[in-house]
Amino acid sequence: MVKFTTLLLLSAVARAQTASSTSSAQSSAITGCHNHGDQVFCINGSGEEVQVSMTATPTGELPAQFTGCHAHGSEQFCMDAQGNEVQVIGEETTDEHGHDEHSHEGESSENSAGQNCHFHAGVEHCVGAGESEQSSTPSCGIQDRDYNVPLRIGTLFVVLVTSAIGVFAPMLLVNLPFKTLNTMVSTGIKQFGTGIIIATAFVHLYTHASLMFTNDCLGELEYEATTSAVVMAGIFLAFLIEYIGHRIILARGSKTPTTTPETPEQNVAEPKEQPNTHQCQQTHALAGLGHSHGSPYDPTKPTSKFSVLVMEAGVLFHSILIGITLVVAGDSFYRTLLVVIVFHQFFEGLALGARIALLPGRIFPSKAIMAIAFALITPIGMAIGIGVLNSFNGNEKSTLIALGTLDALSAGILVWVAVVDMWARDWVIEGGELVDAGLGRVAIGGISLIAGLVLMSLLGKWA
Repeated sequence: MVKFTTLLLLSAVARAQTASSTSSAQSSAITGCHNHGDQVFCINGSGEEVQVSMTATPTGELPAQFTGCHAHGSEQFCMDAQGNEVQVIGEETTDEHGHDEHSHEGESSENSAGQNCHFHAGVEHCVGAGESEQSSTPSCGIQDRDYNVPLRIGTLFVVLVTSAIGVFAPMLLVNLPFKTLNTMVSTGIKQFGTGIIIATAFVHLYTHASLMFTNDCLGELEYEATTSAVVMAGIFLAFLIEYIGHRIILARGSKTPTTTPETPEQNVAEPKEQPNTHQCQQTHALAGLGHSHGSPYDPTKPTSKFSVLVMEAGVLFHSILIGITLVVAGDSFYRTLLVVIVFHQFFEGLALGARIALLPGRIFPSKAIMAIAFALITPIGMAIGIGVLNSFNGNEKSTLIALGTLDALSAGILVWVAVVDMWARDWVIEGGELVDAGLGRVAIGGISLIAGLVLMSLLGKWA
């Protein structure tokens, strides 16, 4: 019995020694070394890929293997051909689909601890810890993301309804039966909308354009002020359109015959008053660019509608881009981004609807057409985005340039409209409704303006 027990113990010791030597042999060298970006990976004795703490050489040449692997405590080291130690960091993990984790960036926020990641125009943008590591090896190809198409189709109608409520609500509220309440509500909505448009131009559009033009996949631009230059071009374009439009309206107004008959004696006796009369007509016509006393927009001045049309053009350019780029965001971000866009469209609809509501005439047909155009434009963009869902590449150079240019131009247009046609014209230009308004109305307008600026700027954290 004793001999039998001794034989069993000796056999167990022999098996343990054999396993130990086999394990040592497997881990004594790592072979098949190769690059993933700037990182070096090799294959250990178990056939697993492990990372080596060294970067690729300038020539891209790597040793075929590292030998003499050994441990210092819990850390493993191997020797290169020159006898230098390199640390073996550990195994490279893979996802359930077999993609390398270091190369799969479709849902990088799930494995980027400490980062705040969100989407701008279909391009994932991460800030916080780990940003430098991610940005060192950008992936500029089409990202492999999960897309819930039925969810996107359903939320298309959510955005449609929300945009419609936002743009049509001011048209109903300005017709309240109580004059004082109507005035206060109208002032509050208008100034809230002014703040929304200003924040949209600077926080959303300008920032988005800047991110597009500084994207690593686009490369370094030779002209660093590209974003500001395109925004400036948008401001000038909006100014030029309004100026030409106003000159056309003034020219038509000057051809309108006067109703007061003039006698020959008047023409002879007062020849110098004709230029003054013409100058007076021009002054009254130019007053249409602002507001008349007691009315936010003078119903007799068609230039008011022209200014609103310029503002809507900038908003529509922006909204269709929002629709396209919303649906190309990965599923892990889509719901959060959708909530932000719903609020964004509602607030922007209030801003536009407040200006449309104060134009002369009934709601139908012209006002309704302008409002419906805004309500439909983002869902149309979403439909386009769904159509190109699997082929859209937000990191492609041509896409980055197109999105950056359109965002910057829209920003410039909205800056002109918001600062000149809305903010300054209401508050400081002679004839503005708040220039000499009562303290209560000024307080409501000021608080609403600040609220619009703050709320839309806050949404810029996520979109």
